[in-house]
Amino acid sequence: MDVRLDGKRALITGASQGLGLAMSIRFAEAGARVAMVARRPEPLAEAKAAVEAVAQGAAVTISADVSTAAGVALAFNEAKAALGGIDILVNNAGGAKTGVFETVTDEVWQADLDLKLFAAIRMTRLCAPEMKARKWGRVINVLNSFAKTPAARSSPTSVSRAAGLALTKVMASEFAPDGVLVNALLTGTFKTEQMRRALGSRPPEEGWAALATRIPLGRVGEPEEFANLACFLASDLASFITGAGINTDGGQAYAP
Repeated sequence: MDVRLDGKRALITGASQGLGLAMSIRFAEAGARVAMVARRPEPLAEAKAAVEAVAQGAAVTISADVSTAAGVALAFNEAKAALGGIDILVNNAGGAKTGVFETVTDEVWQADLDLKLFAAIRMTRLCAPEMKARKWGRVINVLNSFAKTPAARSSPTSVSRAAGLALTKVMASEFAPDGVLVNALLTGTFKTEQMRRALGSRPPEEGWAALATRIPLGRVGEPEEFANLACFLASDLASFITGAGINTDGGQAYAP
């Protein structure tokens, strides 16, 4: 199956590393131009070089903090100016902030909601009108499996992600008459920089092997596998899929 995004313009937040970078590369390979958004300029420059290696001229980078309304507006305006518009939005910014419920402060709750929920609300609100006017658009919200199967000591991220899944379904219903499809991808454990940091001083292969024991498929996911599914959802091949929350976790969420 040849998945193509020729002529499409994508805005991807959290794009400098991990799944965001993998999606940027995959979208560029499929023919899209990509606005890559992240906070730090240095990793963004390296990420752009990785994208340009597979598709020269396919990427622009924007340094912005999408946990704030001003940062979202900056990212959107610069992306629109550089690309001429946005056909595909991937709300990917966020991390895995977790703790025992009674120890999570108001400040931590607010920061998590700002980065994961309100960033998606604000960015989609800016992108949606032109998508609806063109009668074509894609919004992909990157969540995690806690959105469906929250666990103990998973606040605040499980609550923010569950809200993101509800947001996905609300927007999917509202935008469907105008040809704008909204879906969510719920991640499991992938070989990303964030997970490598979580391994601490343990050698990566040893760490991946330990993590794989919790995954029914018996291995940790590759970022490219996630990016392939995102690319499919962004394409015309996924024209009858909206409002879905698709687990991409090797079966981990429902493992005994």
